[in-house]
Amino acid sequence: MKKLVILTGAGMSAESGIRTFRDAGGMWEEYDVYEVASPMGWAKNRDLVLRFYNERRRQLQKCKPNAGHYGVAELQKYFDVHVITQNVDNLHERAGSRKVLHLHGELTKARSIAFPDLVYDIGYKDINPGDLCEKGAQLRPHIVWFGEAVPLMDEAVKLTSAADIFVVIGSSLNVYPAAGLMDYTSPGCQLWLIDPNDVTIAHGLKVNIIREPASKGVEILIKRLLEAELHDSRS
Repeated sequence: MKKLVILTGAGMSAESGIRTFRDAGGMWEEYDVYEVASPMGWAKNRDLVLRFYNERRRQLQKCKPNAGHYGVAELQKYFDVHVITQNVDNLHERAGSRKVLHLHGELTKARSIAFPDLVYDIGYKDINPGDLCEKGAQLRPHIVWFGEAVPLMDEAVKLTSAADIFVVIGSSLNVYPAAGLMDYTSPGCQLWLIDPNDVTIAHGLKVNIIREPASKGVEILIKRLLEAELHDSRS
């Protein structure tokens, strides 16, 4: 079974009603992103940061996976699918995807500010000032903020380098290090990009482009991949 690795960005969840700060001129749900998604923002106003992510969690609870999420899960019938997502929502999992790597953390988890290995599933509950880990340190959102290292990047590179097919869905390919993942694909890897907008692609890479939003784009992708598999099986 071929290994299909899918990198998803904010455009993957846009049709589910989750807005992106880049679409709103650097604002994220009316907040300056650096005020709510950076270590400096946390140091400056912890209560604001906690309130922001509590609101995002409540929003996520009301959102549902879209056809694109379900299409990605459907591909598991035909390929060994690994999803690498820049998104912090759980919509891939709720749609049925079984192998999901969250590069930028998970909204439904909290972790200790002093002991990063202490991570807790909190679902859609709030994190409040005074909520502590088992060792007595304040809990924070389990999110990789701007300026912080991306701990799972090495694992993402390993998956990408082993891919037979690599697909980017709804990512501007502007946020590094995730934006550089396509550079780690092997020479024989088949490359796809699904996005309704113009996306800058590294020079020299041959990429099949589907200029559609995630839901329609994934539908087209499934059809084309299965047609290619059928053709290969007959050759």
